[in-house]
Amino acid sequence: MTRDTPLTIPRCMSTQHPDNVNVPFFSSGPELSGEDEVQEAYYAFSHLGCDEQMWDVEGKEVDAFVVKKLLTRHEPYFAEHRLGRDVFVTLRVPNPTVERAEAKILLETLESIPRSFDASKLVYGDDLPPIFEVILPMTTSAKCIDRVYHYYRDFIVGRQSRSFFKDDISIAEWIGEFKPDTINVIPLFEDLPHLATADEITEAYLEGKNATDQRVFLARSDPAMNYGIVSAVLMTKIALARLQGLQERSGVAIHPILGAGSAPFRGNLSPANAPRVAEEYPSVETFTLQSAFKYDHAPTEVMNAIRYLRDRATRPAQAMDEEGCHAVTARYTAEYQRQVRALAPAINSVARFVPSRRKRKLHVGLFGYSRSMGAVQLPRAISFTAALYSLGVPPELLGLSALTDADLTLVRGMYRHFDADLKDALRFADLESPYMPREVRSAVEKLGLPATVDLEHRELERQISRRTLDEQKESVADLVVRAASLRRFLG
Repeated sequence: MTRDTPLTIPRCMSTQHPDNVNVPFFSSGPELSGEDEVQEAYYAFSHLGCDEQMWDVEGKEVDAFVVKKLLTRHEPYFAEHRLGRDVFVTLRVPNPTVERAEAKILLETLESIPRSFDASKLVYGDDLPPIFEVILPMTTSAKCIDRVYHYYRDFIVGRQSRSFFKDDISIAEWIGEFKPDTINVIPLFEDLPHLATADEITEAYLEGKNATDQRVFLARSDPAMNYGIVSAVLMTKIALARLQGLQERSGVAIHPILGAGSAPFRGNLSPANAPRVAEEYPSVETFTLQSAFKYDHAPTEVMNAIRYLRDRATRPAQAMDEEGCHAVTARYTAEYQRQVRALAPAINSVARFVPSRRKRKLHVGLFGYSRSMGAVQLPRAISFTAALYSLGVPPELLGLSALTDADLTLVRGMYRHFDADLKDALRFADLESPYMPREVRSAVEKLGLPATVDLEHRELERQISRRTLDEQKESVADLVVRAASLRRFLG
């Protein structure tokens, strides 16, 4: 990442993850559409205090004019808060290596960046780009990142100097220059093998580039869904420690982003838990603030938490016992996945009643590609989490039966708020649920964690369980939403 102006790293990235129970006041319906999301970006900036909006182009029509809409509809705000300097829009694009059906949407999205530049220049009269970064999900190699970087530089910007035919004008002379000259590509690592090698992949991508800074995005939801919460947390923290090592040996400043949701399983980042999550991941510079964080809590509480996250000082990443962590996660993940396979029919049955909050088709979950999981098909992480909570079996509890006393000692040393996160989940657990694995019940009882059970939530869980067992689907959707309202997140 190189810039002519001083670089500002955003601290609070508003995202479009649909984990919210409540529909925001500005939405035209129960599902946010494209125009609602333009208003959402402005609301996140101007009212909540976020300094970055992730604009997800996966699974929906590309809005090539989001910058123009923001600048023209909210001119007074953006006159004082410069887009591209004070607040940021960062595009999340499809990964053609994995998402073949949406591969060409990547090209449309990259083509929109110079148009956004032109719209900004008309307003501000200078060459500071409003959009200069894109996020590449499901990154598995340096080549995946480099292809996006080179396509933009060589095939979008690079063509401007070409003439149509001999002795004719160039494309740039015909329709104007293409700017910015280059973009920054942020790799998003979403599975354990590539979290473990995030530093190596990023280092290979940086080779030969005159970069001073590089942002790296680590997911928390999909790793938890695929491998369990313990594996997700430990491997994320190992990745952060390794990225710090990359910074030290390369001289390139690495700026980690953590994709955390409100459920403990998906990161436990709610307004009330912001200090705890920041302490768990001290080297993370940017946290994602998903929809439940923004819309399922009082606005004042949300704004105070955002202010805290923006003002906090980062610290070095925690030193990790990699060998010990790998040994624990191998046993734990195998047990977690075995238990999920057994629960898959119930999960899929209830997930159908989890309401949609965004008009889009999200990309296929990594779980479906996992060979170790066989042919099991499951919903995406939010619906997966919501379904298990609705049945009284918080997914945080699955796999715990594989942990020995020695394992627990290591986990508690590496995962500082392990007990606190489990207690948060146990509040909504029903150890007598017909879906609760017997060995998980024993493991929870062995931990002896004091937890205050939400009795109203437990009654709703039991009604959902009875209707699921008896195949009585009436009012299940309403029960699922009522339970989620008590938790303050869907999943």
